[in-house]
Amino acid sequence: MKKLLIMLLAVCLTLSGCMSGSYFSVQPNQANHTSGDQQAVAVSTYFELQAALTEMVAKGAQKGTFIVGAMDQEQVERNMRQAEAYVTQKDPVGAYAVEEISYELGQTGAVPALAVKITYSRTREEILRIPQVTGMEQAVERIYDCLDSCGSGVVVLVDGYEELDFVQLVQDYADQYPDKVMEIPEIAAAAYPQSGKERVMELKFTYQNNRENLRKMQNQVESVFASAELYVSGDSSEKEKLGQLFSFLTQRFDYQFETSITAPYSLLCHGVGDSKAFAVSYAAMCRRAGLECLVVSGTRDAEAWFWNIVLDGDTYYHVDLLDSLEQGSFQERLDEEMQGYVWDYSAYPACVPAAPLEATEPVDAAATQPEASQETTLEPEETEPPVQEQTTPPDAIAEE
Repeated sequence: MKKLLIMLLAVCLTLSGCMSGSYFSVQPNQANHTSGDQQAVAVSTYFELQAALTEMVAKGAQKGTFIVGAMDQEQVERNMRQAEAYVTQKDPVGAYAVEEISYELGQTGAVPALAVKITYSRTREEILRIPQVTGMEQAVERIYDCLDSCGSGVVVLVDGYEELDFVQLVQDYADQYPDKVMEIPEIAAAAYPQSGKERVMELKFTYQNNRENLRKMQNQVESVFASAELYVSGDSSEKEKLGQLFSFLTQRFDYQFETSITAPYSLLCHGVGDSKAFAVSYAAMCRRAGLECLVVSGTRDAEAWFWNIVLDGDTYYHVDLLDSLEQGSFQERLDEEMQGYVWDYSAYPACVPAAPLEATEPVDAAATQPEASQETTLEPEETEPPVQEQTTPPDAIAEE
């Protein structure tokens, strides 16, 4: 049946006067119409065929003609199967974007040729827009930029791909920058192909709020953070600055202690938040004011709880904003004062009193001298004077 199809195609092409570049009656996919079709390319080996097919995919081309005069029919079919498997399973862009590759054997004039058709799961524009980066550090920067702009996801071709916990990565970034990330999205992550150092990384972000609302929230939250910076007096001590930021944050509302999906916005603009929202927001305000402040994850009275550790002078202290709010004043505590709290001691600086400086007393010169013995006296050893190097006077040198 296949031989009959080939013969019919050859007759059809001969009668219609087809020239190089004909596509063997393959109809373009209207849904993915593209102007990037491949021109006729001569290939004589498997590697040339693989390279030509990979180039088609990189351009998002749907149709291509390969002149295969140097290969017999069996070689063409074997090489085409192998090249198709490589492109769809090992080539990063092909594994990401190609849905199906089909081909037909025929002739262009009297020369044997392949007509190739590629169906994509992505548009040509999406394929051409894939940026290329080197290493995961650059890839992660792309993720951060997308989160900052409330984008819907990231697609990037990574040379030097490594597996990462993207959910934890996004969570950590949101905790670090509550002035930028209003809502932590649901994340769907994939990499193409399934193995290899060069892969297309795809992350999709799904938010409960639309992008326009998230950007409005960002602007309002940024305004609050800017006000907090102005609230801190530049010539104050570290402890005074820490207390000023505590007052700024805790005196904004009569707070409702609830968890929100838009934690920074809900806390700073509506007075609704939990211990984590307070700790994360306070830490970010401190950092923007030049103060060292960490977020601690642990428990308080066996309940999941978040608080801060701050550096005041040379000593680290625990600061539980909600407890300070209940006490009515800013409270700094050492480790020994944190009854009822449990945390990973190895993950955070120790909050212990700074070691006192050792007192230095003036040295009594007389006390350091050994007492003279009444029976013996030590005579100083006789030493010969140092031999001085003789030099010839300049006048003598002149006479010589």
